[in-house]
Amino acid sequence: MFFGNPVPFFGPGFFHAMKFIDEAKIMVMGGRGGDGCVSFRREKYVPRGGPDGGNGGSGGDVILEVDAGQNTLMDLKGRRHFRAGHGQPGGGKGMHGRRGHPTIIKVPPGTLVKDAETGEMMADLVKPKQSFVAAPGGRGGRGNLSFASSVNRAPRQCQSGSPGVERHLILELKLLADVGLIGRPNAGKSTLISKISAARPKVADYPFTTLRPQLGVVRGGDYQSFVVADIPGLIEGAAQGAGMGTKFLRHIERTRLFLHLLDVSDPTQEDPWEAFMGIERELLAHSISFQDRTRWVVLTKADMYPDAEALEQVQRDFQDRGIRCFIISAVSGTGVQALVHALGEEIWKKD
Repeated sequence: MFFGNPVPFFGPGFFHAMKFIDEAKIMVMGGRGGDGCVSFRREKYVPRGGPDGGNGGSGGDVILEVDAGQNTLMDLKGRRHFRAGHGQPGGGKGMHGRRGHPTIIKVPPGTLVKDAETGEMMADLVKPKQSFVAAPGGRGGRGNLSFASSVNRAPRQCQSGSPGVERHLILELKLLADVGLIGRPNAGKSTLISKISAARPKVADYPFTTLRPQLGVVRGGDYQSFVVADIPGLIEGAAQGAGMGTKFLRHIERTRLFLHLLDVSDPTQEDPWEAFMGIERELLAHSISFQDRTRWVVLTKADMYPDAEALEQVQRDFQDRGIRCFIISAVSGTGVQALVHALGEEIWKKD
């Protein structure tokens, strides 16, 4: 078999056991720097003494760090405020204060960091272990030892530590996937991803059974694994808020190939080309950059279509327009192996 053993991406039933949260608002505050110290040496056999007050330690930073094992921002829903440790004050004998402990916030790959007040994008965290200092700690104050000079041998001044940076942030998750499954509700996206990967989305014969994006890893043959995202169904007017609106469209912004599924078994289905263009209009209304993305068409539920010749003509019509088109039945497995093989070739020829 071409597929080999499917590889669990998030573990069986991950999205059923855990809520999928793709946006969070948090407040981060760097630690305050420690105060400098005013101190003078008073030791036997050191007649002149002198200043020996140390500097305060810097405040800790609040750091966002990518954790490849996380796939949702759910953990941040229960905690909104993150504060790093304060720096310790300086001491006598030239002792500097300890730096404040940093606070590290783990986020999933694909997290965008925006300033909540200005809307400015501050970071795009996509690689494992990639980090961003969201709120630097304050600077530690100088002790009187650092003020000593040839004309000021007994300084009695020091500096207070400065406060850390405080920011309100919006974190947005954009899933990282190679292939995005798009199409109207009940087009067969969930069934397909469940057949080619270990993902187990809800499958039923009514629209909008998928209420959150699903990810699955496909592996087999001579190709390395690639990630497929099942995006909840789109309908006409989604860009204006109809149905689920654009709530999940950002999750296909990073995908390299759009796999547009069309249900040919629905007797009320309009002309396949018009159905395809309807969803295309919604995609371009969300982002004009989508026009440069590779897109293929998959005619699903072929086992329920009575006229095989007519179905092949529809396939030729798409291919005559320069769009690769496949005919499959995810339930019976017809055409699925050829589709996955073609996806593997397309994804890995680009790397």
